Amino acid sequence: MVVSAVLIGILYVLANSLIAEPHRRRFNAIMVAGAGAAYLSSGGFGPWEIAFTAAVTYCAYRGLESWTYIGIAWLLHTALDVVHHIKGTPILPFAHTSSLGCAICDPVIAIWCFGGGRPVQQFWRRRVLAPKRRHAQDAAG
Repeated sequence: MVVSAVLIGILYVLANSLIAEPHRRRFNAIMVAGAGAAYLSSGGFGPWEIAFTAAVTYCAYRGLESWTYIGIAWLLHTALDVVHHIKGTPILPFAHTSSLGCAICDPVIAIWCFGGGRPVQQFWRRRVLAPKRRHAQDAAG
């Protein structure tokens, strides 16, 4: 389950890498706002669910202009995933470990957001291909 949850987070990042900026950041702000409201109907924590949704909505709004706020919102959602898993009120009532899976997946997305939500292709070129080219040039020269 851990591996599949991490893979879902990675697939989310890869798919989002195909969206051009600034649309990518705005799309992610909307996605995390929706995730923040996912528990509203569970009734697991009563009025605290509304307070939590308000906090995530605020971060999502600020996330329209800031990847950092989107990352914070994903981590807030992670915290709620954990408490819902512990209490036994999962995000998907028919899937007992769905909140735990979400709690594993969300930090993967948050880390990407804290890195500026850059396309994976850009990361690959800078971190993997560029050092190889430099090494090949040094060896040839």
